[in-house]
Amino acid sequence: MEVWLHLETWLSLLTLTAMEIVLGIDNIVFLSILTGRLPRAQQPKARRLGLIGALGTRLLLLLALNWLMGLTAPLFHLAQRGFSGRDLILGGGGLFLIAKATHEIHGRLDAANAPDDAPAGKTPSLAVVLVQVALLDVVFSLDSVITAVGMAPHLAVMIAAMCLAVGVMLVFAGVVSDFITRHPTMKMLALAFLLLIGVLLCAEAIGQHVDKAMIYFAMAFSFAVELLNLRMRKHKPLILHNTVEFPPEP
Repeated sequence: MEVWLHLETWLSLLTLTAMEIVLGIDNIVFLSILTGRLPRAQQPKARRLGLIGALGTRLLLLLALNWLMGLTAPLFHLAQRGFSGRDLILGGGGLFLIAKATHEIHGRLDAANAPDDAPAGKTPSLAVVLVQVALLDVVFSLDSVITAVGMAPHLAVMIAAMCLAVGVMLVFAGVVSDFITRHPTMKMLALAFLLLIGVLLCAEAIGQHVDKAMIYFAMAFSFAVELLNLRMRKHKPLILHNTVEFPPEP
């Protein structure tokens, strides 16, 4: 209890909570894409269960900290490089994200080009969506827990920060999901974001570190541009006057 009497504890709690929210952006986007294919009545329940499951995964990894740190030990060597359990998990999760995002992008394009009387695609069940979310929660939780261990010296602070971060995500997950669902171009941008995260995880798995901040900056810039496009679509197209007409070439 004495740990909460120090100012440093509260500063580390605020910093870690903010970091956990940032690291949870990809989790919210993935959750929004998956739950968007469920019937609308089941989407809020799926989002809540998905985020609660993500919190449970993070807490279990924290409590199994010795096992988590053991994942960094090489299991085998290939091309003069050791591959650990963490590398295999990140690589598998990255490949899954790439495959899932590519499949969803193809599905969106096929649906856009399909005739009006074409049969709709099969709607996944709630159980299938939750299993997919649970598998990716393990991958997303690795970075989250490792960051927490590096930033906070006390287990209680880590647990409190993760609970606060998931609480914030529970509040805003519905808003993010509805916004992505209402705007098809935003959904495609979110899928591209997941594709980038998948490539990033695969790069991490083979020892090529890429600063995640670069990916977030690129996607934030793309998001800002798309917001401008959405605003422009609400107005009439721009008409240029006094244009000069050139004669056709002979």
